[in-house]
Amino acid sequence: MACVAAAGVAAMVAEALRAPGERMPIGPLGAIGLAGAAAASLGLWNHNATSFSLVVADNFGLFITLVLVVVGILSLALSAPGIERLGLPRGEYYALMLFALAGMMLMATATDLLLIFLALEVLSLAVYVLTGIRRDSPAAVEGALKYFILGAFSSAFFLYGIAFTYGLTGTTRLDRIGTLMAGQAMSPAPLQLVAVGLLLVGFAFKVSAIPFHMWTPDAYEGAPTAVTAFMSTGVKAAAFAAFARVFLSTFEPLHPYWRPLVWTIALATMVGGAVVGIAQTNVKRMLAYSSIAHAGYLLVALVSANDLGKGAMLFYLLTYAVTNLGAFGVIALLETAERPFDQMSDYAGLWTARPALAALMTMFLLSLGGFPPFGGFVAKWYVFSAAVKAGETTLAIVGVLTSVVAVFFYLRVVVMMYMTPAGRSSDAPAVPAIAGAALVASALAVLYLGLLPARVLDWAAASISTIF
Repeated sequence: MACVAAAGVAAMVAEALRAPGERMPIGPLGAIGLAGAAAASLGLWNHNATSFSLVVADNFGLFITLVLVVVGILSLALSAPGIERLGLPRGEYYALMLFALAGMMLMATATDLLLIFLALEVLSLAVYVLTGIRRDSPAAVEGALKYFILGAFSSAFFLYGIAFTYGLTGTTRLDRIGTLMAGQAMSPAPLQLVAVGLLLVGFAFKVSAIPFHMWTPDAYEGAPTAVTAFMSTGVKAAAFAAFARVFLSTFEPLHPYWRPLVWTIALATMVGGAVVGIAQTNVKRMLAYSSIAHAGYLLVALVSANDLGKGAMLFYLLTYAVTNLGAFGVIALLETAERPFDQMSDYAGLWTARPALAALMTMFLLSLGGFPPFGGFVAKWYVFSAAVKAGETTLAIVGVLTSVVAVFFYLRVVVMMYMTPAGRSSDAPAVPAIAGAALVASALAVLYLGLLPARVLDWAAASISTIF
């Protein structure tokens, strides 16, 4: 986290010292900071190092940190073409992205509710600004404003949850709260349940769970596509990391009380995301509802609360991150200031105009739909298997059925690319080498996670076991 924050400060200083017309290599500064974070995470593996008992470098937090490193590097690579084509402020863009990543990493490793809240606000403020960074775009400004207003409400709920928890326990440290909650689990006070409910609302907003999802389609559509890719993966990974640490560890003694709420939210999120996604003709909005549905699948793993579900959740986060970054990355490389390239009709005949991009987009969409041999199939298989093992058969059946429904809107794009005469895609811009390499790396990761998932699954299961 410190390496990434330092890279963000360096990006700001580089932009401030840049002479008019001079091009500073700000993007590589971010890559260096992320490489340092990856090296530090690997060096701290199995050490369970702590800092003032507020931040812990356990394997669970380090696994999420490495996922965020992958998200950051791919996002930086995919952002460069969009910055040029859309005329975005380079230094401001990279600095905000790096500060958001630092907040995400802090959120994944924090062991104090107040620190989790501060990390949440750091990443949220940076992402709000990134969403509306195209100040000349009404859609971007509208999406950022909705995101900010609803985010402020969710932060208030979260902070009230922290206040109730502190009032009941006298501490905001997760380990101490868990000990006190365990002692009263047989007959919890009503205010304990109120505190859990308020915290649940705050987390549900960040993971785009229904009914706290209203900001998602507008923010995803209005933001520059590379920003959409970044926040759809990074924010979700960090939020689910804190969600799991708080609810599967600290509030685990109250599992019988919060389980029905999360069960209902997971069911509504899967159904709502899949069904409403069918009606979308805008690809970014369609992927926004896809993101909502995937949040529901992750909540299924959270409800299951068994060893298989906990490991499956981490594996799912990694698989979803590389897949969704790839799908949005294709859109980002086709996007220009004049043409957002986000309508279904824009992809007509893409196979003829850009066969490589069409093939990659097909892989990412099929993985999101849960087709073998891609990583999305394995991720869903283990999540639904965990649900069945935990006795949550209804959630597993609904998950499978909504996955089948979602396949329809993924295949619409595939049909448009391969079976429709060429349209606007015939004059798509050229693909820069670094961004193209990022897409290929995402595709290879999706294939690896689908064909050889055992090592990563074991790694994920071993990582999350460190907090339980």
